[in-house]
Amino acid sequence: MELTATIAYDELVERCKQGDSLSYSQLYNKYAKAMFNTSLRIVNNVGDAEDVLQDAFVDAFKHLKDFRYNSTFGAWLKRIVINKSISLLRKKKLKLVDIESTQVEDRSDYEAVDEVAFQYKVDEVRNAIQKLPDGYRAVVSLYLLEEIPQEEIGNILGISHNTVRTQYHRAKQKLMTILKEEGVS
Repeated sequence: MELTATIAYDELVERCKQGDSLSYSQLYNKYAKAMFNTSLRIVNNVGDAEDVLQDAFVDAFKHLKDFRYNSTFGAWLKRIVINKSISLLRKKKLKLVDIESTQVEDRSDYEAVDEVAFQYKVDEVRNAIQKLPDGYRAVVSLYLLEEIPQEEIGNILGISHNTVRTQYHRAKQKLMTILKEEGVS
């Protein structure tokens, strides 16, 4: 038995494709807040997230004729927002060290983290995530909040899967340290 997914036809998107200016505004209003939050979690700056949001919608509207329902419009737009957010971080010299080209001497970085203890309240964790260095924050946001597989994060960031795993592990440890310093338990 073959399982297939059907992506629903979106009347609002189709009206935009036909040039209905009111529909563009409605489409923007429907997705702007969620896309802004996605970008903000990655770039960690309101002004930058606003810029990413505007650029993403300009590109989406410009290429709307190419949208073919291989995914939902929201998923397609989110991919644009994520790519633009990562591009902005790259322009700002996001520092990710490729683990393949680095000698790892201290294995203490790989001590087990209690996964149950890692399940803190969502708001407290999100606030702590904002305090992470750019590289850690990008990996954690893409993996935990956007639920993008680590292999795909590696492709997006242009780093190896091992580097993503290492960045994620170190980010979790750093999060635990931040949360403990703030007395969150």
